Formats: sequence, C-alpha cells, structure tokens
Amino acid sequence: MVDTPAALVAVMLALFSIVLLSSAMNSVEDFTDASNLRRKSPEAGLCAQFIEPSGFPCSEHKTQTKDGFILGIQRVSSNSGNFRRQRGPPVLLIHGLFVAGDAWFLNTPNQSLGFILANRGFDVWVGNVRGTRWSQSHVSLSEKDREFWDWSWQELALYDLGEMIRYVYSVTNSRLFIIGHSQGTIISLAAFTQPDIVEMVGAAALLCPITYMKHITARLPLRLVKMHLDQVMLEMGIHQLNFKSDWGTSIMDMMCNGHVDCDDLLTSFTGKNCCFNSSRIDFYLEYEPHPSSAKNLNHLFQMIREGTFAMYDYGMWKNMKHYGQLKPPKFDLSQIPSTLPLWMGYGGNDAFADITDLQHALKELQAKPDLLYLENYGHIDFLLSTRSREDVYDRMLAFFNSLGTFIKEEDKPERGVIFWETTDFDKCEEVFDLTRSIA
Repeated sequence: MVDTPAALVAVMLALFSIVLLSSAMNSVEDFTDASNLRRKSPEAGLCAQFIEPSGFPCSEHKTQTKDGFILGIQRVSSNSGNFRRQRGPPVLLIHGLFVAGDAWFLNTPNQSLGFILANRGFDVWVGNVRGTRWSQSHVSLSEKDREFWDWSWQELALYDLGEMIRYVYSVTNSRLFIIGHSQGTIISLAAFTQPDIVEMVGAAALLCPITYMKHITARLPLRLVKMHLDQVMLEMGIHQLNFKSDWGTSIMDMMCNGHVDCDDLLTSFTGKNCCFNSSRIDFYLEYEPHPSSAKNLNHLFQMIREGTFAMYDYGMWKNMKHYGQLKPPKFDLSQIPSTLPLWMGYGGNDAFADITDLQHALKELQAKPDLLYLENYGHIDFLLSTRSREDVYDRMLAFFNSLGTFIKEEDKPERGVIFWETTDFDKCEEVFDLTRSIA
C-alpha cells in the first residue's frame, strides 16, 4: 500500500523535475518567480504571436489526425520580400518533449533554425504535436477530458507526424525533409518504419537522435525512473502535465523554496550544455514549457527501464487486447529504407542521446547516416546554442543541399560521412570505432 503523503511529495518532486528538463533554460531564481512561468493560453496562433513580429511571412494551417486531434501547422517564408522566388524543398520541423514549434524560433533570427531555413530558401513547415498550445483541439474531446490525454509518443509518431507529413506532401506535391530534435527524433524514426509514411520523406536530419535509452546517464531522471514516479502519477489520476497551470507553478515554487536542492538541476537532467543562450531566459519562459501527457512520460520511462524501442507497454493482458501478443511490438529500425538519406548530430556531453544507445540504433539501420559529433555539446546546445548556426546548421544544410530538390536514386551521395570536432584523442577513437561498427 502506498503511503499517501510520501507519494504526494514524490510526485511533486517528479513534476518539478520534469519541467526543468522541458524548459532546459533555468536557474533557481527564474523558477521561484511564478510570474515568469504563468502565461494564459494565447488566442492568436504561433504566426501572429511569434513569427510575424520578427518580419517573416507566416500562414496558419490545420489538419486532423485519424483519432480526431486538430493539429496546428505553420508555414514560414523568407523575410527578403522576394515573393516571386520559387519555394525551395519543403522542410518539416518536429520539436521535442514539453516544447512546441516555437522552439525553433527562440533565439534571434540569425541563430534560430526556423528563420535560417526560411532565409536560405527552404519551404519551412512547423509541426506541433497534440496537447501543445498550438494543437489543443479535438473533434469531440476537451482538454479537460481524461481521454484527451490518453496517448504517448507512439500516437505522436503514427498519427500526428504521419498526418503532418501527409498534409505537407499534399500541399507541396513534393517529398519533404524532416528535422527533429530529441523526442522529435524518436517519433521520426518510429514513423519512418511505416512504408506509407516514409515514402513521402526525401531525407531527415536528427539532432540528439534517440531510440534506445538504456544507457542514459542523466542522474535525476534515472532516480525518478527507479522510484516509478511515472506510474504513481497515473495511479493518482494525473493525466495532463501542464506546468503553466496554477498548481504546476505552485509545486515548482514550493519545491525550490528550501525543500529540495535545486542547484545544477539542468546539468543533472541533460548533461552539461556548453553554449546555451542564458541571456534570453525570460523570453523563453514566456512560451515554455508546453503540456504533455503522463502516459507519454510513462512510455519514455518504460524505454529506460526495459531498454527497448517499442510501442507502449500496457501489461501482458492489455497487450493481448491492443496488440494480440503479450509484449508490445518493437519499432523495427531495419524497416527504414536504405535509400532514405539520414544526417545525425550528437554531442559528447549529452546525457540522453548516449553514444552506446546510438550505436545500437545505427547497427539496426540499413542506411549509413552522415554523423556530426561535437565533443562539448549537450542536449540543449543543438537547439539553443549561441554557435549552433556555425557548429551545426551550416553542416546540416550542406547535407540537404547535396541532395537537391528532387532526389534521384543514381544521384544520391554515398552515405556514411562522419565529421567530428574534438581535441580528445580518446573521443576520436570512440567515433572511429562507431564508424567501423556500422560500416
């Protein structure tokens, strides 16, 4: 039997810790100021609130998933004013956990990937998965309904991303490029195992790629996994994780007000980030974090406990009902076509996208991805580093540009190119060992 007061304290610790992971941009002082976190749900869309004020033309789009969720998608153009210029290849941006499409525009226009892509001539589409503030509608459910939050990243991959890809493909009549970060890479790789989805994708670039999570080194998440706090939350009827609600803000205020050691929690969650733009924290906190579901967190924790890249585990008997087998089916990475060009960027200080887990995934892939290894980069640096354009984005765009707008089989460059940036000889050897293992 669970001791209720102890469980409540444990849950509050879990919830407080989760928001630090999601925002990845905090100090103790920032989170103890409730006014920085509390923000009413915006009436205007992402275009009007965020992108157009920076001078970039933007249009709002909506599409409906098979299970009834209404997803918001934005289309962004260059701010050059040359509207007659033919659009380049379509690129769909897929965000990570507890953030949304605005994550690609959090830095200045010359540092944010969404703006950079638009000014480089790409046809930029911004995805927002269900539950985030830009995708909080359903044909029959309200966000107050328990059923509204009955999903994990499995549905994000097979329904949300699948539908967003179909929508962009139907509008542009062109296969599209996919760029994902963190959870965005999980759902991308899972979706690419589905033939009806991957056939509409021309190439993909994955920042901090995650499939297997058995070897993550993030200290606090590992502690929370061992405490089974995700399961406690579900047992207590917590289905929505919304840290901009009054109770979410109160929990964070209380936990950082002398009850928990809040020093260096960002490093404990994500690993050391070398180049995070801390000067824009107040601006970040106006938009982050976005809601997600407790079931989604439970699914991610299952991956850490079980070391699998598989569908949601309901338990043996419910698995029989959902899948017709005792264990959840695995997402088979070998089903991703060898003809799909892949580019992956990962860092030596990333406590989530561990090199051992990455190696496991690379061995299962048919294709040889192009790899960029940055020794001093952590999990958040690939999205919010002050040097991400020079360190990451220019190299990613060189990969896309090498493919051309229309990718023909005979014109595809040889896969398996590796770049690295490190002064540590042992790290170089580690990268070369990884290369040889997938050759």
